[in-house]
Order: sequence, then C-alpha cells, then structure tokens
Amino acid sequence: MSWLALLLAGLLEVCWAIGLKYTHGFTRPLPTALTVGAIITSIALLETASRTLPIGTAYAVWVGIGAFGAAIAGILLFGEPATAARLGFLALLVVSILGLKLASP
Repeated sequence: MSWLALLLAGLLEVCWAIGLKYTHGFTRPLPTALTVGAIITSIALLETASRTLPIGTAYAVWVGIGAFGAAIAGILLFGEPATAARLGFLALLVVSILGLKLASP
C-alpha cells in the first residue's frame, strides 16, 4: 500500500509541477487552486508512504517520478527539446527509481 501511495504522490507531483506553468504567477484562481490541492495531496501521500518506507527511498522515488514526469510532460505539452542525451538520462532516472524499489524492504 505504501508503494501505491508513493506512486500516486509522484504522479500528483507531476501535476503540480505542470500546473505551476498554468497559474501564471498564481494570478489565475482555478489553476492555482488545483495546483495547491495537488501539492498538499502529494505531500500527504508522501508522508503516508514514509510511515513504512525509509524516508530516503520514499523521497528519492517521489522526486524521481516528479522529475521524469515533468520532463516528459514538458516535451509533450510545451515543445521542450527531446534530445537523445536528455531521453537517455531520463531512462537512467527510471532505472534508478526501479532500483530503489527493488532494493527496498
């Protein structure tokens, strides 16, 4: 159950990272409210997961999911560059996240 909470927390981190772009400096009420809600829920789920998972592992996986998802969303939504090097390093990030999962109790 902790890993599911952590996965959801990471996916919500992607949502709020992308949501920041749509708040326009927190001047648009609906995107701002959705982004703040995603931040609060993401952190609450991270806290839930860290009750049984080591905090170092939980935090690293949370950040990794968020970084990977935000980078991919940036490529797909905002036309950010998808160079071979960038995609290669994102693949390494996925390997690292999976490695932490496999190496955790």
